Amino acid sequence: MKLICIGRNYTDHIKELENEKPTDPVVFLKPDTSILLKKQPFFIPDFSDDVHHEVEILIKINRVGKHISKKFAHKYYDDIGLGIDFTARDLQAQLKAKGLPWEKAKAFDGAAVIGDWLPKKNFEDLNNLNFSLKKNDELVQNGNTSLMLWKIDEIIEYVSKYFTLKIGDIIFTGTPAGVGRVIANDRLKGFIEDKQLFSITVK
Repeated sequence: MKLICIGRNYTDHIKELENEKPTDPVVFLKPDTSILLKKQPFFIPDFSDDVHHEVEILIKINRVGKHISKKFAHKYYDDIGLGIDFTARDLQAQLKAKGLPWEKAKAFDGAAVIGDWLPKKNFEDLNNLNFSLKKNDELVQNGNTSLMLWKIDEIIEYVSKYFTLKIGDIIFTGTPAGVGRVIANDRLKGFIEDKQLFSITVK
């Protein structure tokens, strides 16, 4: 099982971090050891003083596939979810400045929150989904999948050129604007439309 993550998929988020708009999806991986265990708090790692939350729509792959055409991509997932891609922003900046990979800043233990799953058939249009993150009951991130540079099925087509998708693989589809630092005792709650899919405490 692997976590395939898409970076820079929302224009407003690209702008807030002053990044260059990509011509192709930015792809990176997280290992399964980065998954935060259910009902466990997120512990800020001792190697970072600036860990950011990034809320994202998730897709769970339900069959093995390679070189999947966009028109068939919908057959490869039944469930959608919501999660957080925690990022050690200070460490990421250091690595980017040296032209080095991001994994230490993105793939550390506990850096991937995976909330509850919902059948995609519950939603009329996956390309018009509202999702949000509240920190201490204050809305901090608010996105809609219509604003993705690459939509879900396009992401599946793209990543399956490079990686065989296997049952249980999870795709993180990118974060909207509003990312920010977390500190001890923060409470993070994630929503698709008005349904809460996770609630975690920061330690």
